[in-house]
Parts: sequence; C-alpha cells; structure tokens
Amino acid sequence: MHDHAHHRHGGNHLRPLIWGLVITFAFALVEAVGGWLSGSLALLGDAGHMVTDSVSLGLGAVAALLAQRPANRELSFGWGRAEVLAAMVNAVFMLVIVIGIAIAAVDRLRSPQPVQGGVVMLIAAIGLLVNLAVAWVLHRGEQTLNIRGALLHVMGDLLGSVAALVAGAVIYFTGWTPIDPLLSVLICLLILVSSVRLLRDAVDVLMERVPRELSLPVVGETLAAVEGVRSVHDLHIWRLDSSTVSLSAHIVVDDLIAWPSVLERLRQTLIKRFDIDHITLQPEPLHYDTTPIIDRVTLGE
Repeated sequence: MHDHAHHRHGGNHLRPLIWGLVITFAFALVEAVGGWLSGSLALLGDAGHMVTDSVSLGLGAVAALLAQRPANRELSFGWGRAEVLAAMVNAVFMLVIVIGIAIAAVDRLRSPQPVQGGVVMLIAAIGLLVNLAVAWVLHRGEQTLNIRGALLHVMGDLLGSVAALVAGAVIYFTGWTPIDPLLSVLICLLILVSSVRLLRDAVDVLMERVPRELSLPVVGETLAAVEGVRSVHDLHIWRLDSSTVSLSAHIVVDDLIAWPSVLERLRQTLIKRFDIDHITLQPEPLHYDTTPIIDRVTLGE
C-alpha cells in the first residue's frame, strides 16, 4: 500500500514572504541612514539585521516557489526540501551576524562613541512597528521551516528595535552610552538560541531523523497491536519536508487475504493517533520466505 497525501500550498507560503521582503527592505534603508547619523551601534545592528532579513525573505520566497514544482523522474519526492535548505541557510546566516555584532559591541565598549539618543528612539520606535507588521504577516502563514527561518530574522529585528529604543531612551535621559553595546549583546544571545534551534530542526529533516514529537518504539508497538497484525519490522519514520511526515514498514500478518481490512485499520490508526498520512506498508505472511526474488522492476513516474 502506498498512500500519498502531499499538501503543497506554495501560494500560502509565498505571499507573506513577498510582503515581508518589501516592507523590511524599505525600512532597512531608513534605519541604516538613521544609525549612521546618530552613531548608534544598536540601530546600525538592527539595520543590518533588516538587510539580512530581506535576503532571508527573498531566499524563502524562491524556495517556496520551487516547492510548488511537481515531482519528476529525477526528484520523485518533489522540491519540498528547498524550503528546508533555505531555513538552514538562514539559520547559519544569523549565526554569522550574531558573531559580527558581538565583536562590534565589545569594540564599542572598549572605545565608547557619542550617540544621539533622540534620533535613535524615533527610528527604533518606527522600526518596532514595522517589525511587528512583518511578524504578523509571517505568523499568519503556514509555519513551515522556511517561514520559521524568515520569522526568526524578523523577531531578531523586533528585539533589536526594542533594544535600540531602550538604549536611545537611556542615553537621552542619562547620557550613559555603554547601554547601547550591552543591549546589542543581550539581543545576540536571544537570537543565538533561536538560530541553533532552527538549524537543529533543519538538520533533523535532512538527516531523516524520526520527528521529535514521535517515538519509533511507541508507533511500532501501536501498529503491532492492531487486529490482524503479528509483528512489525523495518519501521522508518521521517520528514519529507517541514510539513509532511512519512512512514514505511513491513507488516507480518496471519492471512494475506485479510490484508485490505488490516491495511485500513493500520491507516486509520496512523492518521488518528500520529497524524501520519504518507504511508508505505508491505504485508508479509507469517512464514514468509525472505529469499529475495526479483520478478520485475517497475519505474513509477
């Protein structure tokens, strides 16, 4: 039995990415100019995040577009993992940015520079509103790894805007400039945690790891307990992409004639208990001769 249930909603993935790209890149230019004029590292760092967000959103849009392409003879599972690759690139990109900003913050602590707190507050407040708008647009879309990668960048910018706003206020009212690089380091640490988590999830898909919310022994025991099943072996569970979980297994049964009814019970169990509907199950009789015999090779398209 080979039950395929691919759900590709590429348009739902693509639209929020494009809107986010337009909004983010436009304000990145404004924030970069404001950070240069005011001398704020927090503001320049936030502008840098927004520029990388634009790249991230553009990469995500291309990946979402590729994911809509149908399977072919070379890519029999389709292009769904293009979005996973985009998420991985975005996570690595953010790690590089975090390191760069941390180094700049340490340098700024050693050599303090004047910062115009009023200008920083104004631009950071506008940036906060922009980032909230983009985050809202992305959050409404389906939460694929690709969208999560883009949202990670935007949330990093949102935190950066908050940091710049707080830094601007402290500098404006107290004149204490070290707050600017100190808050930049704090935001870097927060972004680092999310980046590592996203990178881990993307690697899980590429390594075909059992999804973290599932347990291979539990699924196997559940299938073996289905009426008409004697045992289960060669069980594999993996993600095809960020939204599709696949399962394959060999099912030993008492009577091959009863396989259609057993198959339906297995299918319903997997869908209802574990939300797995991309299934490949091979029935085997109780006293199956495992000597390989190749009668015919069929190439499916």
